[in-house]
Amino acid sequence: MSFSAAAAFCYRFGTGLHAGADILVLLASESRIGSARQKASVKQLIVGVKQGEQLHVLMGEDKFFPALMTTMVRVGELTGKLEYLLSLLSEHYQRQQQLRRGFLASIAYPAFMLTAGIGIISLLIYLMGILTPPSGGQMTDLLGWGLRGGTGVLIFWGYLLLFFGIFGGAIYCFFRNVAGVQNMVPLIYMIPKLGPSIQTITIARFCRALSIALGAGLEPTASIALALDATDSDYYRAARDDTEQSILEGATLSNALDKTRIFPDDFIGKIEIAEHSGTDSESIAFLAAEYDERAQKAMKVISRTIAGVILVSVAFLLLYAMFRIMSVVFGFYEQAFEPI
Repeated sequence: MSFSAAAAFCYRFGTGLHAGADILVLLASESRIGSARQKASVKQLIVGVKQGEQLHVLMGEDKFFPALMTTMVRVGELTGKLEYLLSLLSEHYQRQQQLRRGFLASIAYPAFMLTAGIGIISLLIYLMGILTPPSGGQMTDLLGWGLRGGTGVLIFWGYLLLFFGIFGGAIYCFFRNVAGVQNMVPLIYMIPKLGPSIQTITIARFCRALSIALGAGLEPTASIALALDATDSDYYRAARDDTEQSILEGATLSNALDKTRIFPDDFIGKIEIAEHSGTDSESIAFLAAEYDERAQKAMKVISRTIAGVILVSVAFLLLYAMFRIMSVVFGFYEQAFEPI
């Protein structure tokens, strides 16, 4: 379920419940909204609710609904705060969607420039294959790559697909934690500018989910487990058992998180201050708002970094082409002025 779909679903459903609408009526309306996958999942909810099943149980059986949403629905059904929690979830998913949209908007122009640069190089390769010099034969290879005509363009695109395929595959393997690659997260956090920004965004997700869970009255161990899962990182999820064991042994929230060694000291310090104030839920909600702002700034840093890399790559590609062409042209002039 995408962030935008989750935000809209939680908002409509929470608003309807707050107005006193029947849950089956709301689900029937939701079954006509969204993607085909979403409609099918909501229809399964209708069937289950009619049979007397609880909503959170049905959502937990369907992989379409996020784990955070399923857990909050369970807490809402138990505490009678379902419409309130759905409202908080809607705001949470809206923030995540805004971060994603901001990132895509920031790299849109560099991506266009990269596409344009590839198009220019492709056109040059194609022209070198169809044009012939007055003396006959083939045109001089201006780029020095040995690529000409339509075949050369296809080979050039093949190399690009291979490069982007390897790059995309590496990203996919990282997010899927293939072969435990997420254990390299501490090394990634050491990258200047980029690493701390990624860490800030991850902690913002953790903090917001923890705030929602504690605000709903969920016990600390379950709240931490839910918040760790909300990071979408197996590196953080791996700390779930250790934090649960620490809390069961009597450790405070800050001590339990500190023992994992995956959170920065300033974050642990703020959690500790929240505990001393005696208002964990309200203080962590304030901390979550702070990290939401920091996450927005961090996303700008990441998008600018990626945009800069793309623009530098385009500039390098075009400058290389220009210097190659100029060297060929100047070579012709040198040959023309050589004594016979």
